[in-house]
Amino acid sequence: MSKAKSRPRSEPNVQSPFEQARDEMFQHIMRCEVIGADAEHQAEWFEGTMSYLGERYHELGEKELKDLRVLGERFAQPPKSAAPQPATSVA
Repeated sequence: MSKAKSRPRSEPNVQSPFEQARDEMFQHIMRCEVIGADAEHQAEWFEGTMSYLGERYHELGEKELKDLRVLGERFAQPPKSAAPQPATSVA
């Protein structure tokens, strides 16, 4: 009989409160269809959402909440289209 090999046990991957809040915010952005909304509606949505996240994740400070908002606003922007390439003629 062969001897059973012992494998080192891996620790569960635990996210920080910032990472949890970031992931939750991204999910809300997609679920609430913030992408493509008017800038005024996005600003209003972010005000409410950041207030909610601040209460839910009380471990986060002002700087982290501001960083979250910047990430969220970038995430909610429509994708940038690639600049059109100039046509080249074959002579």
